[in-house]
Amino acid sequence: MDAYDPPDEPLRLLHDDHAIVVVDKPPGLLSVPGRGEHLADCLIARLRRVFPTVLLVHRLDRDTSGVMVFALTPQAQRHLGWQFEERRVRKTYLARLWGETAQAEGVVDLPLRVDWPNRPRQIVAPDGRPALTRWTALRRGGGETRVRLLPETGRSHQLRVHMAAIGHPILGDPFYAEGPARDFPRLMLHAETLGFRHPDGGRPVRFRAPVPF
Repeated sequence: MDAYDPPDEPLRLLHDDHAIVVVDKPPGLLSVPGRGEHLADCLIARLRRVFPTVLLVHRLDRDTSGVMVFALTPQAQRHLGWQFEERRVRKTYLARLWGETAQAEGVVDLPLRVDWPNRPRQIVAPDGRPALTRWTALRRGGGETRVRLLPETGRSHQLRVHMAAIGHPILGDPFYAEGPARDFPRLMLHAETLGFRHPDGGRPVRFRAPVPF
């Protein structure tokens, strides 16, 4: 991995109220602090300067951009955490893949676990945790495929490993792409939409962050 050089830019707030705050995370910024002072700068730390009570609900990989929701109260955190655990949250991602897929859509059902000697890399393994991803090709051409990804589970690096496993790694992926597929200015993976029930009252809400590529 490259040295950590997080982007210096203002918060991209998509929504905030008394219970939640929704943001568009830029690529290259950690969701939470890593080990060591050099990894202290992260999205939740930046949010805390504006929303002192902010609490973590879920994460996006450092190099992934897009929609994230944070709680502002313990009650909201519990409610949202339950929705993620019970797979009640609807997530869609956009990605650019290496190569043109033969099919227009597909399902990847491959169990994943951490590759311990090479953490944080993940690998497909029979003893891994179940992981399922649905994908649909939006455009194919020029040696790549633009896809919409719908993860049914939320394993670490799931979309990245699953796409690489079918022979179409996500462009710019520093872990799972090789050669020319890796030679891009960023990981071409973006969390486009996030839908859930608002923790105060249960009404359905859905947020979208524009795709930057």
